[in-house]
Amino acid sequence: MSRKLKTFDASEYLDDSETIAEYLNAVIETGDQALLLSAIGDIAKATGMQKIANDSGLGRESLYKALAPGAKPRFDTVFKILQALGVSLKISPQH
Repeated sequence: MSRKLKTFDASEYLDDSETIAEYLNAVIETGDQALLLSAIGDIAKATGMQKIANDSGLGRESLYKALAPGAKPRFDTVFKILQALGVSLKISPQH
């Protein structure tokens, strides 16, 4: 008997601001820009792409393009998306 496994989708677990913040902090610690954009995309999906597009002032298609694999969005675009997601960046010294 074979079992069919469901593909993991992080957006299904991002249902509160604390979980979202922890998820982003864990991804930022990796230093991987592509992974960070993917994580932001997961959060935007969980929150609702249209809502994030409206709240960020970006078009929905622009939002999808900015978060697509291999995209190189401008920092101000990422910053707008983060603000729309209700999270902020915090800078601390490396240890």
